[in-house]
Amino acid sequence: MQEQTMQVAEIVEALIFAAEAPLRKEAIVELFQHEDFAALEFNDEILEAALQAIQEKLRGEAFVFELRLIDGGYQMYTKAKYYPYVRHAAVVKNQKRLSRAALETLSIIAYKQPITKTEIEFIRGVNCDYTVRSLLDKNLVDIRGRADAPGRPLLYGTSSYFMEYFGINAISELPKLTEIKADAQEFQASFRMPGMPKDQATVPGNKTEEEE
Repeated sequence: MQEQTMQVAEIVEALIFAAEAPLRKEAIVELFQHEDFAALEFNDEILEAALQAIQEKLRGEAFVFELRLIDGGYQMYTKAKYYPYVRHAAVVKNQKRLSRAALETLSIIAYKQPITKTEIEFIRGVNCDYTVRSLLDKNLVDIRGRADAPGRPLLYGTSSYFMEYFGINAISELPKLTEIKADAQEFQASFRMPGMPKDQATVPGNKTEEEE
């Protein structure tokens, strides 16, 4: 059993490492149903043990990354102590910097979802057409349906990619508003994604819409 678990753990680790997005358990199970894996003994108990073995192994000082649960799936992440050294490389690779307007709008959606564009504009005090479209294009926001209000306006919420982008497994992991002090610099540090330079964070409330 132990030998079988370790063999499965090595394969699962390779699958997660190669995946472009967090790999869910059901996706791993589906992969192991392919004929290429037919010779391996595999079940839910072995998978759970394999995932635990991977996490335990990567806690060792010899490894610079760890296995994290992100939006219900597993993905490799650089350990926190290395963020300052990789923020301009692996952590933010292929991620376009978000403008102040985009971060303000995104933070409102994250904390108030599901929310209409009119409600977002009421909070920000400016028109948000461009910014909401931009967040939709970046797959950070998706449409959650329509509000039961005159005109049936669209409702917006954060997407699965939002969870991956900010490295969280649930919205509840965002900093609590009651825990954020009035000091702007402290707020920025609380909301900034892992590895994001300090000048890429923002404080909601700015009344000027910015181009991205």
